[in-house]
Amino acid sequence: QVQLVESGGGLVQPGGSLRLSCAASGFTLDYSAIGWFRQAPGKEREGVSCISSNAGTTYYADSVKGRFTVSRDNAKNTVYLQMNSLKPEDTAVYYCAADRFYINCRTGAMDYWGKGTLVTVSS
Repeated sequence: QVQLVESGGGLVQPGGSLRLSCAASGFTLDYSAIGWFRQAPGKEREGVSCISSNAGTTYYADSVKGRFTVSRDNAKNTVYLQMNSLKPEDTAVYYCAADRFYINCRTGAMDYWGKGTLVTVSS
């Protein structure tokens, strides 16, 4: 069965760093664009980052630009989100999602979604 599993979330102090991983099973990520999204309690889901299948194109939301870096290792069937200089407002459940088409990452209409991993930024 197609599955995406996020890992790497946890509690971190403001200014700290975390690296999230998104591992795929049931399919390979070679031909998929990957998006990272997040949702804080009581708020709508928002797009965080996108990366194309060949990593030639990336996107970052203004709120994370310069602090987050998305990357992928297709040989490991895994995508990463390196999060630096974390702020309390980054607290959310982070989801990865996959789709054949990069444009769907920009719109949020992704075919496959993980269950999310919680990131809490607090002192």
